[in-house]
Amino acid sequence: MKPNLPGTMRAVMLTGHGGFDQLEYRTDVAVPSVREGEVLIHIGAAGINNTDINTRIGWYTDSVSEGDDAGWTGASFTFPRIQGADGCGIIVAVGNGVATSRLGERVLIEPVWREPLGWAPFEALYFGSERDGAFADFAAVPSVHAHRIDCTLTDTELASFPCAYSAAENMLSRVSLGAGETVLITGASGGVGSAAVQLAKRRACRVVGIAGATKLDELASLGADWCIARDDDLVAALGRDAVDVVIDVVGGPQWPQLLDVLRRGGRYAVVGAIAGPIVRLDLRTLYLKDISLHGCTILDPHVFADLVGYIERGEIRPVVSAVFPMSDIVTAQELFLTKALLGKIVLVPG
Repeated sequence: MKPNLPGTMRAVMLTGHGGFDQLEYRTDVAVPSVREGEVLIHIGAAGINNTDINTRIGWYTDSVSEGDDAGWTGASFTFPRIQGADGCGIIVAVGNGVATSRLGERVLIEPVWREPLGWAPFEALYFGSERDGAFADFAAVPSVHAHRIDCTLTDTELASFPCAYSAAENMLSRVSLGAGETVLITGASGGVGSAAVQLAKRRACRVVGIAGATKLDELASLGADWCIARDDDLVAALGRDAVDVVIDVVGGPQWPQLLDVLRRGGRYAVVGAIAGPIVRLDLRTLYLKDISLHGCTILDPHVFADLVGYIERGEIRPVVSAVFPMSDIVTAQELFLTKALLGKIVLVPG
């Protein structure tokens, strides 16, 4: 069912891999049609992520793709594409097989879509990568991945949650982080890192956060028990075998120290490599300490529904550092790349 809607909309089109010149703001993009089992969402706000930048510059191509162009999954990337993995809004139309009672629901969009692929293990489509995303007035989404949410947060606050918080919660779930454990979080002032700080504190854990020296006070205000400057020697600061779990979004040259500070039998989870994807691993450290390594991309089925519950119960809070109109996406991404702010930068359509 599709009520009376405009035929065109505003959107940011990614036209190819490259610089900011590949981002084209347009006002004449066709409003997407809803397929069977889908809903059409009027987007209220959309968050910016490292993934948007990485996809635009072709960062994923060298590591996971067999072709020249790739998104998150490594599959060939189709241009033009509307990016935007973070989104929230109101359901304004439904496809065949979706109850019309869903019209008017306020929803938070799960960015990792397993439903179109039959919930195959470790396979998914990504909102804003294999399918058009939230940098637009409207987006079509599988109904099962449009989660009804009942809370008083604004659209800009809600849009800060989906990608970063689900990625963080997925890592904590994969390593079975438990109450009383000590967890080290790298990049703790960024979107995923600051989410992980809150989500780990929700689990009653001791949190060690690593961030730029100018952000340590803000990091402490999020709940981190111990804040360490990014370039400090971790072994000198913490000692060897000091933490139970490492949650990593950074990688880079400091990576070997993360295993040094892990206790025997410790667990490591990673969902990003903002300081560099190539790291030095001494296999003796890995096997002699019985360390478990977890790569985390596909969300476990329960993760996003759990996250919605945390938001509705006020157990976590949004961290929004700046808001821009969608037409200013280049300015917003330039600010994002400075890494000067704590938390998320959000776009609004108007």
